[in-house]
Amino acid sequence: MPCDLILALDVPTRAAAAPILHQLRGSLRWVKIGLQMFTAHGPDYVREVAGLGFNVFLDLKLHDIPNTVAKSVESLAPLPIGMLTLHTAGGREMLAAARAAQQQTRPDLLLLGVTVLTSMDAGGLAEIGVAAAPDAQVARLADLAAAAGLRGLVCSPLEVAALRARLPADMQLVTPGIRPAGEAGGDDQKRVMSPGEAARAGSSYIVVGRPILKAKDPAAAARAIIAELNQRSEVSRQRSE
Repeated sequence: MPCDLILALDVPTRAAAAPILHQLRGSLRWVKIGLQMFTAHGPDYVREVAGLGFNVFLDLKLHDIPNTVAKSVESLAPLPIGMLTLHTAGGREMLAAARAAQQQTRPDLLLLGVTVLTSMDAGGLAEIGVAAAPDAQVARLADLAAAAGLRGLVCSPLEVAALRARLPADMQLVTPGIRPAGEAGGDDQKRVMSPGEAARAGSSYIVVGRPILKAKDPAAAARAIIAELNQRSEVSRQRSE
């Protein structure tokens, strides 16, 4: 299964993003716009990035009562986005309501259920009353999302192999917490893996931010990651033949 790269556009301003996007045009297909940029610049910025030729992953992690989330999906449906996130912790009714709204308004939009944030470990889960280990909680929430009709999940790359063994083959798995080999940590990601390892485990997409954004040559950094993903995909294809 091929794996694609998504740039996490986690920068403070539109002006800071502009030169990065200019350099990356033609090097990658997907850009993730999160809360920071969406709250600062709104729907028009989504249209702007899509107008540059990128596919947009809108990462808002919707989490509210079922009707509110469904109406939010309907409100966002006219935007040129290919993926949209919501928290699986909102429960089956909320997930099903979002799925119904998506099917009625944008059948081609991939809803992604966020399982356990990659910034959380067992200690963080315990602080919010979850006694299960991260992998067990991810599996529980993944089953819930699949039962509600979602066909995509966001999870740590460490859980991908186990999810591939228990979920439908067409489930799209999007994995943040990616660090190229030799890349220093020093941020809030705790459950991480290299691009090639994530692709080999079965990720559909990997999300990379700082290793590209902080590179001297962002386009070269992106191309290197894509080359690693393509190499892993080719090895996996040869092994399956």
